[in-house]
Amino acid sequence: MNILNVNTSTKEDRKRKKMYKDYNDKIPKEAIQIIQMIEAAGYEAYIVGGCVRDLLMNRQPHDWDITTSAKPEEIKRIFKRTYDTGIEHGTVTVILNTEHFEVTTYRIEGEYKDFRRPDKVSFVDDITLDLSRRDFTMNAIAYHPDRGFVDPYEGQRDIKRQCIRSVRCAKERFTEDALRILRAVRFSAQLGFQIETETLKGIEACRALLTHISKERIRDEFLKICVSSRPGHIDLLYQLKLLEYIFPDFIKAYEVPQNHPHHTYNVAKHTLVAMENSEPTVIVRLTMLLHDIGKVYTRTTDKHGIDHFYNHPKRSEQIASEILKDLRMDNHTIKAVCELIRYHDYHIEHHISKVYVKKVMMVIGEELFDELLKVQYADAMAQNLEKLQPKLDAIEKQRNYKNEVIANHEPYHKGMLAITGSDLIEIGIPKGKIIGDLLEAALQKVIHEPNFNQKALLLTYCMEHYKVKGKQV
Repeated sequence: MNILNVNTSTKEDRKRKKMYKDYNDKIPKEAIQIIQMIEAAGYEAYIVGGCVRDLLMNRQPHDWDITTSAKPEEIKRIFKRTYDTGIEHGTVTVILNTEHFEVTTYRIEGEYKDFRRPDKVSFVDDITLDLSRRDFTMNAIAYHPDRGFVDPYEGQRDIKRQCIRSVRCAKERFTEDALRILRAVRFSAQLGFQIETETLKGIEACRALLTHISKERIRDEFLKICVSSRPGHIDLLYQLKLLEYIFPDFIKAYEVPQNHPHHTYNVAKHTLVAMENSEPTVIVRLTMLLHDIGKVYTRTTDKHGIDHFYNHPKRSEQIASEILKDLRMDNHTIKAVCELIRYHDYHIEHHISKVYVKKVMMVIGEELFDELLKVQYADAMAQNLEKLQPKLDAIEKQRNYKNEVIANHEPYHKGMLAITGSDLIEIGIPKGKIIGDLLEAALQKVIHEPNFNQKALLLTYCMEHYKVKGKQV
């Protein structure tokens, strides 16, 4: 065990004390106060886990977790404002001022029969025993504002080496909680660290245990990889044969070439490069991940050896919907991703005009149209760069048209029409489907002729249209 003690009588100790001060200045004062109050009551307490790792890496922690030798009931006696978070596992949330902190008793864990959670936990008095149950060495470090670090598994060294290494036996850690397999890849994607050899062997030995993990938990880790600064780590999931538990359709994308003047990569490589060139949001990254998955099933090769993927956006949209539902994504995300996939290639197949832009905006809306341009940019950046400029010009042309539409208040959806369904009923058109059909006809008219969006003109147009079509649009 490596515990640093402060002694101001030496130069080294003064340097150490300054180092602690630098760290302490970054820790919320409430967290330090909680530690002081626990220790004033006769117990130990430390900051622990990912927040210590982030502190050492000069990253901003999302949460500040505290571990202690005090039992949950003792914590609840020390602090006036608490609530049970995971009391059966020793966790109580303490509220100090307006801040909430999870405080967990030192513990060791029993058998993991479901490969996710221990059947029972046992409270202990030794911080090193508590650290021994954690996943990776970089997360098995505790910190005290006065005494410094407790680092029995050399996590500080591994952070400096940029290495992800399991605490003790990798196979045991992954057998306890199979989700740690994906956490290893996720940390590698987020931090840029390499997974060390024995940990990789543990992943390979235990990967089938992912079948015991819920879709929701797998989804959450996978999304963190997707929106990380290294989404290309999906390739590491492929190499480690983990994709079959997350997104098996993508495995086939590695086998689909794109022998075409506009492409230089196979479908999988193109997808990952596109993701790396895209905005790190869930909707955009999932769109890039799935935008060409339909190419796996639509590839044809002509007599000149050129590959074609006719109607692949439609097929990609269908597959994407199924995959996102399987991953338990919310309906808003599924709808947005599917619409972006449907139109991601549209600008290539159609002459770009303001009318074209308005028709797309009519379907997907203003905000999603902006996301569509981001998707098209990322897609273009993952193709043959010798043919890039015309694609960038097409994207900019669409952006300019869209800005004109917004600046001039040109109508592109029914809510912007100068008439409503009630107006049509008032002039004698019966209720029913015909009202919606006439409003759609009116919208198409003003999309082409914005100045026609006047109430009198549109009412006359709709009535004439209704009569000419024999009361059918």
